[in-house]
Amino acid sequence: MQPEANPKVRATIYLPLDVLNEARDAAVHLAGYPARLTLTQLAENALRAELRRLKALYNNGQDFPRRDEELRGGRPIAA
Repeated sequence: MQPEANPKVRATIYLPLDVLNEARDAAVHLAGYPARLTLTQLAENALRAELRRLKALYNNGQDFPRRDEELRGGRPIAA
């Protein structure tokens, strides 16, 4: 068995409860045939779609530059 090209890792994020509950409801409702959707797939699809939108809007459709350090908790970084 080959290792995955993009292994999955655990990430902790904080979401509004109503958004998380709606996502959980959708994942349960669409878990069976034909969608076979999981909460992980829903989150990944949503993040990929938003990243495409942000790249197009703010970075001429290109990938954002790699960060020099890991993200830190707390207030957002001011540019």
